[in-house]
Amino acid sequence: MSLPETPIVRRQSKQIRVGSVLVGGDAPISVQTMTNTLTTDVEATLAQIRAVEKVGADIVRVSVPTMEAAEAFKQIRAQTTMPLVADIHFDYRIALKVAEYGADCLRINPGNIGREDRIRAVVDCARDKGIPIRIGVNGGSLEKDIQEKYGEPTADALVESALRHVEILDRLNFDQFKVSVKASDVFLAVGAYRGLAKQIEQPLHLGITEAGGFRSGAVKSSIGLGILLAEGIGDTLRISLAADPIEEIKVGFDILKSLRIRSRGINFIACPSCSRQEFDVISTVNQLESRLEDIVVPMDVSIIGCVVNGPGEALIADLGLAGAQRKSALYDGGERVGRLDNRSLVDELERRIRAKVAKMDPSVQIPVHTKD
Repeated sequence: MSLPETPIVRRQSKQIRVGSVLVGGDAPISVQTMTNTLTTDVEATLAQIRAVEKVGADIVRVSVPTMEAAEAFKQIRAQTTMPLVADIHFDYRIALKVAEYGADCLRINPGNIGREDRIRAVVDCARDKGIPIRIGVNGGSLEKDIQEKYGEPTADALVESALRHVEILDRLNFDQFKVSVKASDVFLAVGAYRGLAKQIEQPLHLGITEAGGFRSGAVKSSIGLGILLAEGIGDTLRISLAADPIEEIKVGFDILKSLRIRSRGINFIACPSCSRQEFDVISTVNQLESRLEDIVVPMDVSIIGCVVNGPGEALIADLGLAGAQRKSALYDGGERVGRLDNRSLVDELERRIRAKVAKMDPSVQIPVHTKD
C-alpha cells in the first residue's frame, strides 16, 4: 500500500566511492553525520559511530586536527567497518597519515594546504589509495580575497571559492571528489548549490551548516535541503544540528522519506491529536518510534486517534489504526482485520508490525516489550 517512488529527476553526476558506499550517479542519496567526541577518546568515538550506524548512518566524518588524533583514528579504523571521512584542515602531513591508516575519504580543501608540492603529495596519495576528496566550502570561512571582493558571503562567493579548489584538482588530473558549499542561511546555501550544480559534474554534498538546535536546525535543514532535493540536486547529505548525531541521521532519513526519495524504517502517519482521540496518540507514537528504531524495512503505519480520518489513512497504509472507544479498528493491507484493546495498543502494535516486517526480512526479531 506504500506510495510510488518519487517523480523527482536527479541531476546527473559522476560517481565516486567512499568505502563501501557509492556516492553520485544513480546511487541512493547517502546520509551521514560527524562525531562530536574528542577523537583521541577512542572508546567514546567508537561508541558514537556504532550508535549512528545502528540508526542507519551510511558514512561518518571524524575530525583529525592533530597527529595525536591521527593515531587515535588508526585505532578507530581498526575497530569499525563504517565508511570514515577524515576531516583535516591545513596540515597535509595529517592527510597523508590518515590515508595510510585507512580513511575512506579526505575532507581537505586543496587551496588551504599550502605549497604546490604539498597539494600534489596529498592528491597523489589519494589517487594511489583510491580515496576521494571532499572539498568543503563554508560561508563562515571564505578566503580573505573573496571576502574583500564580495563584501559579504554570497552564493557567487561560495561558488567561486569552490571552483578555485576544483581547478587545483583538475590541474592535477584528479576527478574523484565531491563538493559542498554550505551556509547557515537557507537561501544563500540553496543559491550556491544551484550555481555550482551547473558548473561541475562531481557529486554534491548537501548541508545547511551550523543550522542550530534540534528543532530550529531540523526545520532549516528540511527547507533548504528539501528545495534542492526536489530539484534533483544532491548526492549525499548531512543535517548539522547542535544535538546528538543520532538525531542528524533520523532527520536526514525523514527528509528523504518525505520526498519519497529513499525509504528506511517505519513511516508513521499520525494525527496531532485533539479532543476526539480515543487513546493517547502522542504517547503511542513516541513509544513505537523508540521501540522500532532497529527496523530498516520500509513500511507505512498510520495511527489516527478517531474515526474521522482514521479509516481513510488506514486504507492506504501497510498497517493502520483508527481510534474508537475502548477498542480501535486495525487495518492490514487496506482491509479491516479486527480491533485492539486501547489499554495495550503499544505492545500489540509492535508485535504486529514486527510480524509483518518479518515476512519481508527474516532477520527482524519478533519478541516485544511486555508489561511486568
